[in-house]
Amino acid sequence: MKSARLSVTGMTCSACSAHVEKAVNALDGVSSAAVSLMTNSMSVKYDEKKLSIDDIISAVKKAGYGAYEKTDSANTAKSADTKDPVSEHLKELKTRLIVSFIFLIPLFYVSMGHMMGLPLPHFLHGDKNAVSFAFLQFLLTLPILYINRSYFKVGFKTLYHRAPNMDSLIAIGSSAAVIYGIIALFKIGSAIGSGDMATVSRYSMDLYFESAGMILTLITLGKYLETRSKQKTSEAVSKLASLSPKFATVIKDGAETTIPTEQ
Repeated sequence: MKSARLSVTGMTCSACSAHVEKAVNALDGVSSAAVSLMTNSMSVKYDEKKLSIDDIISAVKKAGYGAYEKTDSANTAKSADTKDPVSEHLKELKTRLIVSFIFLIPLFYVSMGHMMGLPLPHFLHGDKNAVSFAFLQFLLTLPILYINRSYFKVGFKTLYHRAPNMDSLIAIGSSAAVIYGIIALFKIGSAIGSGDMATVSRYSMDLYFESAGMILTLITLGKYLETRSKQKTSEAVSKLASLSPKFATVIKDGAETTIPTEQ
């Protein structure tokens, strides 16, 4: 049996780690697999005659998550162009967070500014301009949905595999808000055409595009802070581990032999 340690990305809760364990343990040739949500890692023992580490990584990806094999930094020389997956993920989250806030702020101003007495442009004010009022909110929500599309890809994929996680809740909640807003947008257009201004007034106040944008943005903020904290913790643990001796001198048959400490 061969042992390997992998980093797993995309996990958000204990349901995620349990799903990854189940997917890997189901592989023929795997004797045991244990996933740690805190360190986003997995320890696995497998028969290398039956499957390879790539097969295990493929199983994790098929389950809706990412994985890559950890290497011993003491024995592996890092080239200048080597990219740290955790740092890359943190950079991606930061970009998503910035873009989300860029569109969320005007979205909130348009949707709720009038409730705080803030002025709205003339083309957005009043029931006669309700379509413009609703459609602009929809347009401002679209970039937030797109930049955070990973929640929908992972959430609905795990839901399809009957192993829902936190991303599934995010995907369902934000999708429901957007779908209801689109229905309200059509209702407003139909009511204006028929002169039913009471319906127009009702549905123009029942738009929830800003709710979908806020859900995705705040969750991304939480993931960014969590990933940054985990990265700092991991770096601290790695520095402590690097202080341990790399080789040990043992006596075999009366002779001293130097071997790696892991042996």
